[in-house]
Amino acid sequence: MMDAPEPDTPFAAVSAQTTKFGQIYQAYLDKSTPFIVQRWVGTAVLFLVFGLRIIFAQGWYIVAYSLGIYLLNLFLAFISPKFDPALEQDEGMEDGTAGGLPTKEEDEFRPFVRRLPEFKFWYSATKAIAIGFLCTWFEMFDLPVFWPVLVVYWLILFLLTMRRQIQHMIKYRYVPFTVGKRQFRGK
Repeated sequence: MMDAPEPDTPFAAVSAQTTKFGQIYQAYLDKSTPFIVQRWVGTAVLFLVFGLRIIFAQGWYIVAYSLGIYLLNLFLAFISPKFDPALEQDEGMEDGTAGGLPTKEEDEFRPFVRRLPEFKFWYSATKAIAIGFLCTWFEMFDLPVFWPVLVVYWLILFLLTMRRQIQHMIKYRYVPFTVGKRQFRGK
């Protein structure tokens, strides 16, 4: 087992500074949590800058394709329920109870819980776009590829996965989006 570094070693000083910057970074992330619209607008602007970089540089298509696949994966996790109704229904049939979403009026209501929460979705997407943008400044990531094939392949992948996800939503009757809490007003 490694002993803790002496306080006067250079390693300890670097470790202390890294911890300090990590805490400051986390404090800013925590403060940004309630500002959903502003966070997503900032991410959209970053994505637009990334897209313009790809278009004007006429390269790094494989980086854009990889980013597209990763963002699609994040989006699917965002609109998927944390607990799969198909698995719960199978388990419920084995023990005689109806698992999953309520099917009768006397069944208990359970709200939709995402597999990937909104903040983690935003944070992961923003980091991925920033890393993708950074990769566009290095020649080693500019692999020669025929970009229309990547676009067509990504569109086919998107359509097939969304079709499967929408069929799953229809079969198990859940909607991953809410428009907010209803507010009742007096006359």
